Amino acid sequence: MSTDTETAARPAAWAQRLARLQQRVQGTPELPVEGMLTRMVGLTLEAVGCQASIGDHCQLAGRDGSRIDAEVVGFSGGRLFLMPTGDSHGLAPNAAVIPRSAAGTIAVGPQLLGRIIDGAAQPLDELGPLECDDRVRLTGVPINPLARAPITQTLDVGIRSINALLTIGRGQRVGLFAGSGVGKSVLLGMMARYTKADVIVVGLIGERGREVQEFVERILGPKDRSRAVVVAVPADNPPLMRLHGAWVATAVAEYFRDQGLNVLLLMDSLTRVAQAQREIGLAIGEAPATKGYPPSVFARLPQLVERAGNGRRGSGSITAFYTVLTEGDSLDDPIADAARAILDGHVVLSRRIAETGLYPAIDVSASISRVMHEITPAAQQALARQFRQALATYEDSRELINLGAYQRGTDPRVDAAIALWPHLQQLLQQDLHERVDLAASARALAGLFAEAPPAGAGTLPAMQGPGER
Repeated sequence: MSTDTETAARPAAWAQRLARLQQRVQGTPELPVEGMLTRMVGLTLEAVGCQASIGDHCQLAGRDGSRIDAEVVGFSGGRLFLMPTGDSHGLAPNAAVIPRSAAGTIAVGPQLLGRIIDGAAQPLDELGPLECDDRVRLTGVPINPLARAPITQTLDVGIRSINALLTIGRGQRVGLFAGSGVGKSVLLGMMARYTKADVIVVGLIGERGREVQEFVERILGPKDRSRAVVVAVPADNPPLMRLHGAWVATAVAEYFRDQGLNVLLLMDSLTRVAQAQREIGLAIGEAPATKGYPPSVFARLPQLVERAGNGRRGSGSITAFYTVLTEGDSLDDPIADAARAILDGHVVLSRRIAETGLYPAIDVSASISRVMHEITPAAQQALARQFRQALATYEDSRELINLGAYQRGTDPRVDAAIALWPHLQQLLQQDLHERVDLAASARALAGLFAEAPPAGAGTLPAMQGPGER
């Protein structure tokens, strides 16, 4: 009897075993179709015979047995255009091109805090390997704009002039426009130390290698480094690796945002990211358009910037500051103009102000926060407008005042601006090691206008805002 039962059960067991084998076969990844390197011109590699898609990674076999990583950046007919992410020394004609699996993702986790990584998300700090369990897409997952939480909360950045006159909202994306040597790195360091954020992600893209250690040791320091992730891709890296550095920094920030944390993303600089994309586009034959920048540059910038901001309702936020280098201190530079259009505000650093010894050298008249009117009380907005009016009035008459050609009493508005000028300068100036919170910044702005100007100096009427006209 038992023998008959066992015989009847065998077909069912065989069917289950066959089903498991079929699942294993179906889950087995396809073998990569290897190709061959046929041409290399500049930074562009051409391969034939392999099957890969845009963004896929490949390994090229060097003559010395080394493996060189490259990424597919274009194709034409049966040819693939690749660009190396590292040193291409050792490549030779007919080298094997092997597509890699699990390309386009990076490992992320809390283990990244306190670490310094490169554009491939590999450690640079010699503190051992990163043992992260989660993986995220390098290019991120788009969020429906209607699903994002609105910007309703202020963010304390610890800098008096920004807190009082250019108030930043949690989840805002701001550009920091400056020429070389005006103090943008120092200002970023002050934000990194003083901003109230759960996690800080710093992307040092295409800058001097010396600045990496200086930023970590002198600006961040041991205390703030424990809650920071630094992605460092200096200028001597290939353009594709520099572009990956910006993606890695943003992907890491997105991971912590999705964990419900408030993230501060500092990227220095957006201009270097655009220049890396320009090198890639021109290398694969894309036609230059605006001042040598191909159209792909202006398509990449919003793709990168739009990944920052608030997440879905109930999740965390990414407040991002992107530095933008202005060629010749001109805000009409193509990258500066494009960045200004896609960001939620911009802070302009002036070389003229820096040369007077006033730091941070923020040009309040040329700067704006597009969400300040939504997150600050009406009284502070009115005082900020009055501050800007007094500053603009003095600047318009600066030459006459300095030459002694202006006679007191000629214009009551100018008289009031002259009386307020030392107090305006005092509010804008701040020591590198001084932190001024939101409440203290608002009190300083209110106190500046609390005392009436001297008799006969005139008064400055408050300007009307857009909603008051």
